Amino acid sequence: KKLGITDVPAEVVTFISHATQSRLRTVIEKVTVITQHRMESYKDDEWYEQATDVRAQLKFFEQLERLEKQRKDEQEREILLKAAKSRSRQEDPEQARLKQKAKEMQQQELAQMRQRDANLTALAAIGPRKKRKLDAPGLLSMGGEGLGVSGGSQAGLGTASPRQYPRQKITRVNLRDFIFYMEQEREMSHSLLLYRALLK
Repeated sequence: KKLGITDVPAEVVTFISHATQSRLRTVIEKVTVITQHRMESYKDDEWYEQATDVRAQLKFFEQLERLEKQRKDEQEREILLKAAKSRSRQEDPEQARLKQKAKEMQQQELAQMRQRDANLTALAAIGPRKKRKLDAPGLLSMGGEGLGVSGGSQAGLGTASPRQYPRQKITRVNLRDFIFYMEQEREMSHSLLLYRALLK
């Protein structure tokens, strides 16, 4: 109205609609390519050579920590057992505390052994786990009862197999992919939308 336009023809709306559709298609195609590049794995590539295995290194450090903790626990256990076996007439408070701690440790170990035995007994009573039987082909189970699949003829009952639809691959685009796309585009690299996205 400020520019004196009173009527917008339907052709203009159609033209803007087609332009918007084309622009959205271009954006989606480019962002999809960026996402696929991010998700691409090079482990199967013949030129791929692994330099370091971080997972194995972390596992090694965890094992070292576990061994160190086990060694310290063993040392503390020996000290407590020695304190529990000592029979000095005049006991200082520290000796009494160590004896009490040794007693608690032995009770805890005994409780753990009982729990382990109880678990093994329960597993033995349950028996080996049986694999669940699949339903008969062509039958739908509802409320524990088998219902025949209704087909065009009665002769086809029980033989009709469910139709297998090809699973569609879904590409999930995240905000980082879209930010990368906006940084590459000349008209969007300095836009307010990009700065707002970077602030999130």
